[in-house]
Amino acid sequence: MIRFILTAALLLSGTLAMSAPLPQVIAHRGASGERPEHTASAYRLAVEQGADVIEPDLVMTRDGQFVVRHENEIGGTTDVADRPEFADRKTAKTIDGVKTTGWFTEDFTLSELKTLRARERLPLLRPGSSSWDGQESILTFDEVVTLAREESARSGRIIGVAPELKHPSYFAEIGLPMEDALVVALERHDLTGAEAPILIQCFEVGTLQWLKGRIDAPLLQLMSVSGGPADRPDLTYAAMSTPEGLSAVADYADAIGVETGLILPRDDMARSLPATPLIADAHAAGLKVVVWTFRAENVFLPLERRHGDAPTDHGDLRGYLKAFYALGVDAVFSDFPGAAVAAR
Repeated sequence: MIRFILTAALLLSGTLAMSAPLPQVIAHRGASGERPEHTASAYRLAVEQGADVIEPDLVMTRDGQFVVRHENEIGGTTDVADRPEFADRKTAKTIDGVKTTGWFTEDFTLSELKTLRARERLPLLRPGSSSWDGQESILTFDEVVTLAREESARSGRIIGVAPELKHPSYFAEIGLPMEDALVVALERHDLTGAEAPILIQCFEVGTLQWLKGRIDAPLLQLMSVSGGPADRPDLTYAAMSTPEGLSAVADYADAIGVETGLILPRDDMARSLPATPLIADAHAAGLKVVVWTFRAENVFLPLERRHGDAPTDHGDLRGYLKAFYALGVDAVFSDFPGAAVAAR
């Protein structure tokens, strides 16, 4: 049986390090509630807080390299807008049907992107994280894998990596296919096996189906409350979350990564409603269930978990996490991995 993130033990520096208990905690872009996302400090802090897995979102450069950014538009997560030498790179593009204006990774070489500095994506919501702006560069996928291995050696436990391929159909259309490049990178790091400490994610279906035929590494199908895969206009995430849809997903994936509302929906007042049968249905289909994304700020929490009136105030994130743990989820994505570990 393919296990989707960690093996029971790993020969590490001559000793065996036991894996963490379920449910596992995946640091969403690192400890991104406290440091600018996708930076080395965010990932290292997440490991210090007890995260089992760190998550890099992958987009591509003009010269076909993987860099780690939430989106290929980087105006809000770097200082590119303040760099006069790149002013003429600002442009408008349509990506997965959404028109976006800004600066895009595919218009830069890796060496150019390495001159930029990372910034907090939500500065009004997370001013403490913003104090770290400008201190770190954009990471490559290779650098994140290396960091995970360094942190594994330092901590004495396996630190997994959960890369998400962003907009693969779009990148293929502009001559930068992601799938082959990912396989090459995984082979370089010996991460293609069923027991590898890696979990490959994507919202698109075709990418995961293609990878299923090339590697044995665990695969995760991402699903949202609304919409559907960009590469399958005939399919919705709602249909994919039915027993029949989950059975089809199980043909190529080992896990589903679902938005919180697919398990605990909310009413018109943002109060939590009773749980759906999704967890039980997924487990019956042989799929692990990972839930995204757990954040501490009131604006992201259901009404009954909020503390105070300000959207930026922190609510009862631990209680919200415990509710999902009690329902039997296998892992969670959190911007605050320390809280997720404490709740576990």
